Amino acid sequence: MIAFSMKQLVRTVGAAICAMFVGVPVVDAQMMVDSFDGPVTVNEVASFRTYVQTLTPAPDNLGNNWAQGHSGEQTKAMGLVYEISGDTGVLNQMIRFCDAVLSERNDLAPSPVGQYSIWTGRVDPVWPNNVSSMPIGTGGEQGDPIGHLGNCARLILTSSEMSDVVVPDGDPFGYGATYGERALTYVWGADSALDGHVLLSLLDLSRQNQQYFSLDSPYMTGHAVPWNQQMMFNYALQNLAACHEVLGDDPDRVARYDAIVQASMDWFFTAGHISYQDSAGNTAYNWAYAPPSVRGEDSNHGSLDAAGFYRAYVSGRYALTADMMTPFANTFVDVMSLGPRHYAGRVDGTTGSGHAGATTYIRSGYLLLADFRPDAYRSMMAADLTEGRTTGSIDQFSRFLWVKNRRARLAP
Repeated sequence: MIAFSMKQLVRTVGAAICAMFVGVPVVDAQMMVDSFDGPVTVNEVASFRTYVQTLTPAPDNLGNNWAQGHSGEQTKAMGLVYEISGDTGVLNQMIRFCDAVLSERNDLAPSPVGQYSIWTGRVDPVWPNNVSSMPIGTGGEQGDPIGHLGNCARLILTSSEMSDVVVPDGDPFGYGATYGERALTYVWGADSALDGHVLLSLLDLSRQNQQYFSLDSPYMTGHAVPWNQQMMFNYALQNLAACHEVLGDDPDRVARYDAIVQASMDWFFTAGHISYQDSAGNTAYNWAYAPPSVRGEDSNHGSLDAAGFYRAYVSGRYALTADMMTPFANTFVDVMSLGPRHYAGRVDGTTGSGHAGATTYIRSGYLLLADFRPDAYRSMMAADLTEGRTTGSIDQFSRFLWVKNRRARLAP
């Protein structure tokens, strides 16, 4: 197996293969785990590219398709793999999904996908997840579609050589013929969703930018935004802050977006958790679903929390250090891992039911924490993945590749 060393090589090969497969269905595609160690291989990236060519964007956000649903997880996975590989075929599929999500925004999409008057009394720039209950509510799930647009735009804008290259999709929605033009459309679409709903009506940021739902919101009226939903909003804000920083077009917007994410981070690390010494003698965290409580977050939402804090950490924007992140990893490895294929339903090591039920698999957000526990890396990846075998789990595979790449880059 040949490990790639140049993103340009992968871009060239990926573009050629992608062109060969345009309009050709790929049956029973799977993603290949060549090895847990060493650099990410061309074969692993190619298997991912082939797999994502079989995927179809969701037609709407009902049931949170674009948040923690399939299309949302698939779009995040494409972003991770493109960021480490530079594979243009992967980026092109991510663009296909981002075109879809923008076109499905309530104020842009025709009925029956869009044109709903929501709880504000307006046809707001949102992605409804349930149009059968009245009034039509919104919550943290609004952050993810905005975040997908911002993330894709950031990836394009930070690859300056892509700016004037034509996207090989014929620009079906009129969002811009080149990668650079498409990125600017995504930034506009994301900013206008924040301006026209999230920051205008949904969030109350009057407490030093801490995220609370507004007193007018029918969902969690006046309550603190749960951590997993803060991570959704932060996903949008941190990527858009990075976009505007590259563009150099709106420093006030950069400062505002960064300030909201920073307040979220500061809230958790100053008052949103308990630190303690676990049974292995390491520092671990206990935290809750939402502040001001600080105990007993369930495993499902804890995975989303972990992924969100990790995104903020790797962005390098919010003063998070490895020392601050390592207790998350200790919590999973020392406290939640109860035995082979046996993982606790809560972050404190206890188990309940529903989202707090025990699992026989590792929820994929926790895989990112292997970055801070190299001693547990192989056992964490081997829980659900096998060297030399394939997988159909795109969120697990993409996060495995991300950590594998980090380990190879930092190896002496």
